[in-house]
Amino acid sequence: MAAKVETMFFTGREKPWHGLGTMVEQAPDSREALIAAGLDWDVVQKPIFTQDGIKIKGYYANVRDFDGSVLGVVTNRYKVVQNREAFAFTDGLLGQGVRYETAGSLMGGRKTWILARLPEKYIIQGEYIMPYLVFSNAHDGSGAIKIAMTPVRVVCNNTLNLALDTASRIWSVNHTGDIAAKFEDTKETMYRAEEYMSGLGKAFDVLSRKKVTDAAMNEYVSMLLPIADDASQIVEKNVLKQREDIMMRYKYAPDLKDMPKNGYRFINAVSDFATHSKPLRETRNYRETLFNKTMEGNPVTDKAYKLVMAA
Repeated sequence: MAAKVETMFFTGREKPWHGLGTMVEQAPDSREALIAAGLDWDVVQKPIFTQDGIKIKGYYANVRDFDGSVLGVVTNRYKVVQNREAFAFTDGLLGQGVRYETAGSLMGGRKTWILARLPEKYIIQGEYIMPYLVFSNAHDGSGAIKIAMTPVRVVCNNTLNLALDTASRIWSVNHTGDIAAKFEDTKETMYRAEEYMSGLGKAFDVLSRKKVTDAAMNEYVSMLLPIADDASQIVEKNVLKQREDIMMRYKYAPDLKDMPKNGYRFINAVSDFATHSKPLRETRNYRETLFNKTMEGNPVTDKAYKLVMAA
């Protein structure tokens, strides 16, 4: 398979990413979502042996039960969180009106995700902002279980998952210790989500009061995408092209051109660039990389936010 997306489902009429996955009208509970996403399998831990048959103490292989794929090697402290447990956690939120949008696996099952739309639609700066929650899990031992907020500006489908100083956007649970107790602690997720959205609204309010002249906008873009003194002509040309892309979005994007010239407009132009621009060199898996940034936060958007707030 060319892309790293292994299996997935999605709701809606248009296929995301590389056209992979099975469209469903909705996946109302975890069992149907598991099946639709191709995640109805378990991870089993098996001992590891040397070629001489000597057991390697303290280490296990995480193996997918239905095909024997080795997903990763972990220590004996690592606790498996099955896909159905991840969905069961999210099902607890579904009772409050959360809807699954998509779910699936990456990299041969080593990483899995669930994307859910939260029930409340926020109006911030006179615009609809829809909050999404991403639940991601790594079966290869490479990272923690993560729950992340990803607000989306509905009019243009831009992600606005800024790293705020006042509220956390990502909560992590390590694969060690009492996992059940840690999941119990994350029952505060809805409260944390509301806290983050409240903080985002306050940040947008501050941004809207910060005027951004054309000269300031050019300075911000230059700082956002710097050109090293020893950069080659090709690199310099590519960076200048990216700078121009952001400036064109700031000046002429249909959803931004009538907006006051302020920090909020600039952040949305950068978010539009970060969310929708094609990379200079389009690899087979660039959309998967973009999806990972949806979970982790996009460093370009975060840097733009810090630049404007510091002014």
